[in-house]
Amino acid sequence: MDKKNVDLNVQNELAAHYKGILSLLGEDAEREGLIKTPERVAKAMLTLTRGYHEDPAAILNSAKFKENYNQMVIVKDIDFFSLCEHHMLPFYGKVHVAYIPNGYITGLSKIARVVDCFSHRLQVQERMTLQIKECIQQALNPLGVMVVVEAQHMCMQMRGVEKQNSVTTTSDFTGAFQQAKTREEFLNLIHHK
Repeated sequence: MDKKNVDLNVQNELAAHYKGILSLLGEDAEREGLIKTPERVAKAMLTLTRGYHEDPAAILNSAKFKENYNQMVIVKDIDFFSLCEHHMLPFYGKVHVAYIPNGYITGLSKIARVVDCFSHRLQVQERMTLQIKECIQQALNPLGVMVVVEAQHMCMQMRGVEKQNSVTTTSDFTGAFQQAKTREEFLNLIHHK
C-alpha cells in the first residue's frame, strides 16, 4: 500500500472518530452544517501533527556548509503554533534561536523549518524548547545554542484559569551561552526592535 493510500486510510479512520465525538456531544453529525466536519477536522489534525513524519536533523543537514564564522547567528521572531498535548488546544507565539558556529553553518530557513517540525506535534512548550536546542547542537556541533520560546496557551485562555493576556517564556542553552554575558547579548538582541 502506498503512502497516499495509508494517509487516506488514517484520514478516514480519524473522520469516523470525530463523527462519533460529535454524536457524543449531542450533535446531529448528519445535519447539513456538520456533514463534512469530521473529514475537515481529520485533515486539519494530519496537518497540525505532520512533524511526526519529518526528520529535523535531516532538515539542518540538507543545507550544512563549512564556514569559518564563529560569531552569534540569530534567527528571531519565528512564528509557530502547536497543540498542547494535555488538552489538544493550540498554543502559539515566537521562537528565537541563536547559535555560535564551530566550522559549520546551516541555511537560515532550516532553523525555522526545525521549529515547524517540532511544533507540528502534540507538545508542551518546555519539551519543544529543549528539542529545538538539542537538534541544533547535535546536527551542527556549534560552540553553543540558545532557544527562547514565548507563547500564549489557549488551554489557559479558553478554559481553566481563563487568563487571556498570560505569556509563558521558556529558554534552554548549551556551551558558550552558559556565560551570562553571552546570554545577555542574545536576550538584548532579540528584544531590541
